Amino acid sequence: MKRSEIKALLEAEAAKRNNAAELSYARPDPLLVASRYQDETIALICALFAYGNAGQIVKFLESLDFSLLDAEEETIKAALRTHYYRFQKAEDVAALFIVLKRLRSVDSIESLFYEGYKQEENILDGLWYFIKRLHNLYPYRSYGYDFLIGKVPPKPLSAGTYKRYMMFLRWMVRSDTLDMGLWSKIPSSSLLMPLDTHTFHVARKLGLLKRKSYDMKAVLELTGLFQKWDKNDPVKYDFALYRIGQEKLSLICSD
Repeated sequence: MKRSEIKALLEAEAAKRNNAAELSYARPDPLLVASRYQDETIALICALFAYGNAGQIVKFLESLDFSLLDAEEETIKAALRTHYYRFQKAEDVAALFIVLKRLRSVDSIESLFYEGYKQEENILDGLWYFIKRLHNLYPYRSYGYDFLIGKVPPKPLSAGTYKRYMMFLRWMVRSDTLDMGLWSKIPSSSLLMPLDTHTFHVARKLGLLKRKSYDMKAVLELTGLFQKWDKNDPVKYDFALYRIGQEKLSLICSD
């Protein structure tokens, strides 16, 4: 399959997937829960827990009482004492609610991302700045919590894909039937692909990605290609690629 044919296929698939029917219990996705609230803090919680089985993710998110973001910290700890998800114990879930509650009293998530982003207009600078602020706001540490909110890597290009944050940013910055477009300070042209195992393998299969390692360099490589296709909205292909991988659609190509 020629590169131009792949581009046409993904353009069509992206347009096809841009409809509300994609968010349902039959096709579970954390955006199903996040889109109900249209709130950046709740959306971030939904994104950060978006790993593992999609159905189980949605089930866990629906068990959470997001009004706790306005409660006292001891109330948060008590209310979430039975909530856990995979690597996160109840203390880790409560810690996330507490740090985001504290953050709300300081500034918006958008403003903090933008503070790090604006100097070089680099979305990774915005992410590293944001993660540092979270750790400073609530100095809690555990394996589950650190897995959830991440760390600033010593060598960013050798780091993981930070897929859950990139997905959150897609939700916040882009505006269409699926993505919420709640932010205005960061342009969609600066977004990076939320590369997960589905999109990584589909991109490799389609010949869009040469890098064999699942890391930030792969994110930048795939984003760079999509920027050539659409410089203003390179990650518009993300949801289509994700569904193709998730639904195991047969797409075979050769150079």
